[in-house]
Amino acid sequence: MNILVDADACPVKEIILAFSKGKQIPVILFCDTAHILKDDYAQVITVDQGPDMVDMKLFGMMQKGDMVVTQDYGLAALCLGKSSLILHPNGFLYTSDNIEKLLFERFLSAKSRRAGKRGSTIPKRTEQLNIAFKNLLEALVNDGNSNYNPVDKE
Repeated sequence: MNILVDADACPVKEIILAFSKGKQIPVILFCDTAHILKDDYAQVITVDQGPDMVDMKLFGMMQKGDMVVTQDYGLAALCLGKSSLILHPNGFLYTSDNIEKLLFERFLSAKSRRAGKRGSTIPKRTEQLNIAFKNLLEALVNDGNSNYNPVDKE
């Protein structure tokens, strides 16, 4: 198992790296040339800038059984087809039960923006979200994925 991270704007990179080092789980961070990432533990893959370039590289490299961390609902939907565990940095799993709702919400938000409506402001990241993510990551790795019952995104 590898942990693949859509790392351009991932708020939990440090949590992933600290946890994976302790468990000796390989980590691959994916970013585009607009971001500079360096880490002495993780492999960093940098791709050219462009729509979905990072997503396509990550998707192309992932294998069945890998863990993927992304905020991108479209990438999550693609990765679900490879029978992998897909985690959101806010501490929930993407599943076949919640991905359609998430994609539809994204569609409605984009439609509103195109119509000139302003969306709500994005709330600041809280320590509770970091704890939820860390707990999810630990449960999935420590329980061997079989005993974890994911809580759907509210």
